[in-house]
Amino acid sequence: VNLVESGGGLVQPGGSLRLSCTSQGTFTLKVVRWYRQTPHKEREWVASIIDNHGSVLYSDSAKGRFLISRDVDKNMVYLQMDYLKPEDTAVYFCNAVPGDYWGQGTQVTVSS
Repeated sequence: VNLVESGGGLVQPGGSLRLSCTSQGTFTLKVVRWYRQTPHKEREWVASIIDNHGSVLYSDSAKGRFLISRDVDKNMVYLQMDYLKPEDTAVYFCNAVPGDYWGQGTQVTVSS
């Protein structure tokens, strides 16, 4: 199963980005988590979407600024990131369970 993230890029502090995660093939995204990682640091959990009823969880750093959602018909999961800060700079990965599948990541850089 290949997960593919997209939507990263360079944005100024205070700006927004929307990341997308999809699977190639017939794998249906169910429980999906977003993580991020910077060099020399452990991968950090950011947000999770648990089911199709909107059950979501956020890390303290994401709460109030990020929104995780899904489009069931498109088999996509999104991470809307607003009020971005330089410390949000990282490679963002999506992770799907069951199966513990990962994508290759998408770079987010927040800088003026």
